[in-house]
Amino acid sequence: MPLQKIGEKGFNIINQSKPRIDGVEKVTGRARYAADYYMDNMLYAGVLRSKYPSARVVSINADKARAIEGVEAVVTCFEIPKKRSWAMYHYLTDRVRYAGDCVAMVAAESQELVDEALEAIEVEYEELPGCFTIEEALAPDAPTVNDEYPDNIFTPSHFKLRKGDVEKGFAEADLIVEREYTTQFIEHSYIEPEAVIAYEDPNEGVMTVRASSQNPFFSRRYIADILGVPMNKCRLIQEFVGGTFGGKEEGVGVMIGRASWLAHITHRPVKLVFSREDSFLESSKRHPFKLHYKAGVKKDGTLVAFEGTQIDNCGAYNNQTQFMNWRASVHSMGPYVCPNVKTDTFGVFTNNIHGGAMRGYSSPQLIFGQEQFYEEVAEELGMDYIDFKRKNLLDDGKLSATGTVCKDVTIKELMERTIEQTDYQRKHEEYKNQTSKRFRKGIGICTAYRGCGLGNESPDASGTFIIANADGSVMVNTGTAENGQGLRTAFSQIAAEALGVRYEDVAFYGTDTHTIADSGMTVASRGTVMGAQSVKKAAEKLKEIMLNNCYAIQAIPIEEVEDAYGLDHGTMNYAGFKPHDIELRDSEFFFKRYPKVKIPFSKVTDICTWGGRPLAAYEWYMPRPLYQDHETGQGEAFPTYSYEVVVAEVEVDTRTGYVDVTKVTASHDVGTAINPALIAGQIYGGIAMGQGFVVTEDVAPNKGIVKNKNFDNYIIPTAMDVPEMTVNIFENANDSEGTFGAKSVGEPATEAIGAAIANAVYNATGRRIRNNPCDLESVLLGHKLTK
Repeated sequence: MPLQKIGEKGFNIINQSKPRIDGVEKVTGRARYAADYYMDNMLYAGVLRSKYPSARVVSINADKARAIEGVEAVVTCFEIPKKRSWAMYHYLTDRVRYAGDCVAMVAAESQELVDEALEAIEVEYEELPGCFTIEEALAPDAPTVNDEYPDNIFTPSHFKLRKGDVEKGFAEADLIVEREYTTQFIEHSYIEPEAVIAYEDPNEGVMTVRASSQNPFFSRRYIADILGVPMNKCRLIQEFVGGTFGGKEEGVGVMIGRASWLAHITHRPVKLVFSREDSFLESSKRHPFKLHYKAGVKKDGTLVAFEGTQIDNCGAYNNQTQFMNWRASVHSMGPYVCPNVKTDTFGVFTNNIHGGAMRGYSSPQLIFGQEQFYEEVAEELGMDYIDFKRKNLLDDGKLSATGTVCKDVTIKELMERTIEQTDYQRKHEEYKNQTSKRFRKGIGICTAYRGCGLGNESPDASGTFIIANADGSVMVNTGTAENGQGLRTAFSQIAAEALGVRYEDVAFYGTDTHTIADSGMTVASRGTVMGAQSVKKAAEKLKEIMLNNCYAIQAIPIEEVEDAYGLDHGTMNYAGFKPHDIELRDSEFFFKRYPKVKIPFSKVTDICTWGGRPLAAYEWYMPRPLYQDHETGQGEAFPTYSYEVVVAEVEVDTRTGYVDVTKVTASHDVGTAINPALIAGQIYGGIAMGQGFVVTEDVAPNKGIVKNKNFDNYIIPTAMDVPEMTVNIFENANDSEGTFGAKSVGEPATEAIGAAIANAVYNATGRRIRNNPCDLESVLLGHKLTK
């Protein structure tokens, strides 16, 4: 079988839990984030938000604000020359589309003065009708949220999946099951709120910004956009990012635009830092989905037809919905084999806080519905759910929903290992028949897969520049960004492995748009699996350069080699060797056939520095082409897939509805474990995030108004809540698509957790939670309380 233990691939640097490059700085508090920057003559900034979800600004009187001593700039939506950004978001707007839209901004000598000035601004609004649910947005007489889409359907986000003849499949089915599920808005809840500082620097261009930006090059566009200058006059320096999970993309870009404009008109540095309430009101949320699934099966459990409609609530603006929905379309029936498939996925605009990229990028929502749905199908058949999975899960040689012939599929092997480890089947049967009236145990399973990298969503290319310094130290510079996930460490290990130097000799600093080419966004768990391909490629090129350098300068002394092997002097000479006869490993050069004599990498780099020889390499990686038909969704969507199996165990208090997640066992095929400790950390965090998604978290806007704007009433799991965790990391012996065979793990770590817990709650209570989350109301009452 393709699954194997970590370490069997024979690597030298990767496959090891090397300490994080930035670990010491972070745990000692020395790491500097954007909010930690202070500059001489710096101003503070803030924004005024509308309290109405749908309105028109009739007038703004800012005279009182401007009269406050220490207030240096007040800009209203009627005064800013460019209201709408290059994307759909507005820097400032006079047409409010959600409660949180910004209508004015202020720069002042202190944050207290900013707050005072914002309170002094008088705004007259004309309230307008709004729509807040998917059903309201699709109603024939619904108010239009965005003029470009009068029916509120975001047409670029509509993706179809068509395989076989679904009507014929349903006609052949012995049983047809149809269900509907919904999910909610979820806050990212990163520890660091958004922060930017913008300042003019003539030596660097028109404007420089330091920011907690997930995608520095993407964010740089907002500087150029609002100032109307070319990108080579705009510099974005990424500082340490205290978590993002997809939330510090467009939202931080708009902040950067606002701060840049204020810095431009005041000619002073401007710092804009969100409060937690600001972050809740402007950062994008995980898209809520309405999922309608219908399946046709034979009596033996074979899936013969699947039909689905997946509609997501975009909120007021588009935040990558078209890209997310393409992925949702590809994964719209889960990791199962079915000859006849028809699904439609699209988004609709509402007058809510906007949905956006969040860890999982549609998968947690879809899997929550799919894995409960298939368990319901098996139950309707009177069939054991594990047997249903054994019959229908993807396998080598089978056709996926997009018509791709599957290879190197490990999901069944992962499942068998995990159910045996957890004693799943015995416990599941026992808990179905338990007699306890109050505290009831449950166990649930989820099998899932995820396309690695961007796939056909957009080109998964990247570039990397690697320099060897005179002292033998190495610097890695790439446009793919560290966002707290450990990318600096993983990339340094990959560079060290490919180049042949020690991990400790490699440094990788934050991304600076003035020093390297744009490598696309750091999203879709692409950083290691595909983003690091250019790191490997550049390191391999530099290794070739250094082997040639070593040979050319005859760095390895022939006489010492002869002495080490008891040969007469003159027996050997460089004419008998070629550059490829030399090896570089652990920062030492040696002849492959005569490894006793080693020369430090630093000696060669020093000689080459003074000799004018090349010590750097730049490489661009472009993945192999993937072809997919846009009308049918048929074709190769991704180069490879990650597979995961999660078993969750719960105890439910039927008197209060409290769900205690007691244990989670997560098994993952990670391809190649670049750094096992980092992978385990991703999975532990993913389990906690998945627990919050399905048990406690719900932004729950009421007629567009967000009430829970801080962690006093938006509940995330704490150390007191998280379960016992067992993490199983497996490598794939055959899959070589990713960097050194690596696969995605950041999002697979969380996407299957919610569904496993939901199935466990059903096993404990006999109550199916089709409307997420499985909170006290749903578990105890079977429905949400009307608000």
